[in-house]
Amino acid sequence: MKTVKQVKREARYLFRLCLVDGSLDENRVQQVIKGVLSAKRHGYLALENQFERLVRLERIRQSTEVRTETKSPAEVRTNVEDSLVRMRGPGLNISFTQRPALNGRRRVRAAS
Repeated sequence: MKTVKQVKREARYLFRLCLVDGSLDENRVQQVIKGVLSAKRHGYLALENQFERLVRLERIRQSTEVRTETKSPAEVRTNVEDSLVRMRGPGLNISFTQRPALNGRRRVRAAS
């Protein structure tokens, strides 16, 4: 019987295999999940759950939402995107949304 510690260790190892230049490779994630499910080794469901948890946390870490009162011009968007990439690294999923209640302000919500 695998212990929780062993499952977590294996899940972290598989997760690190899915990282390419510091960002998550979705093709590798799919290959790992298929491999784990097809092997059906003892404790494979716990391993899959732990691995999916790590992938989900990484996706949350790489997501950023920028809220503005009105639609931002393309030039401003590219400046904001460049600044965020410099601060947080490549591979960010940046989304821009409009919130009229912000009264001319801009909010950046970045999960970490």
